[in-house]
Amino acid sequence: MNNPLVSVIIPTFKRSHFLKLTIESVLNQTFRDFEIIVVDDGTFGNENFLLCQNYEDVRYIKIENSGGPAKPRNVGIKESQGKYLAFVDDDDIWLPKKLERQVEVLEQNLEYGLVHGCCEVITKEGVLQNIIVGRPGKPEIKHGDVKMRMMGNWTVMMPTSFVRKEIIDKVGFFNENMPAAGEDTEFWARCSFETKFYYLDEPLVLYRVHNNNISSKNINYIKLPFYLKKVLEKQRNQKKINKHEFKVLLRNLVKAQLKMFHLSFFKNIFFLFKLDRMWLLGFSNIKLMIFILFFKK
Repeated sequence: MNNPLVSVIIPTFKRSHFLKLTIESVLNQTFRDFEIIVVDDGTFGNENFLLCQNYEDVRYIKIENSGGPAKPRNVGIKESQGKYLAFVDDDDIWLPKKLERQVEVLEQNLEYGLVHGCCEVITKEGVLQNIIVGRPGKPEIKHGDVKMRMMGNWTVMMPTSFVRKEIIDKVGFFNENMPAAGEDTEFWARCSFETKFYYLDEPLVLYRVHNNNISSKNINYIKLPFYLKKVLEKQRNQKKINKHEFKVLLRNLVKAQLKMFHLSFFKNIFFLFKLDRMWLLGFSNIKLMIFILFFKK
């Protein structure tokens, strides 16, 4: 039997009622050459195992609880056999032509290593909210070398992601040492230094928003910029970006972090004071720093 062209990796934990819908949305794809790998992050009992037994095209792997999606995704990557990898969380739903559209893009555009799109938001009950998420800050710039925009206004929604496995072989796995939030952002940032990104400006996924989303618990995101700073430092040390690009990316990162938390101006300044001075581009003059962060274009 030939290896599948696409490996679909689904991390799951305690959500068999949503997982069933996610699996079936993959099985309902118009593109058919894929394998599905469900990695259970230590759910108590065998409900997920019994569910997956109903589908002959689904491989089920159970691991000890790791507390986040990074390790289950990495296990799925190691077990995958496809040329391409696609990730979807256990509460999201793919639209039927998601894989077809993305395979077409990467098969016809060899210079691109990743393709992604946007999502339509649904409630816990599956009701459409007429909200689109996942569009880059400048949607008119649909694809290309995005590394200089990754720290500010470029977003890759995990359930829309579709990447060549050879890119992951270069950048390594998801960071399992990070808190259970933002590990995907750090991963895509690393990918952006290895390949071009292609953005499909169309909904590919129904993205479920509810209180149990890891992404809704954004307290862990406060640590994200420190991990992204490490990514930038590594790229600078490897001469993939110069000193000026490093400073621009770092400034964009600070701006994006402030917007994420929607803090008041004075709370923003307090937050900035708590950051490492090197983190803040070495500016000891707070007035100059504020000017650069908030007013300089």
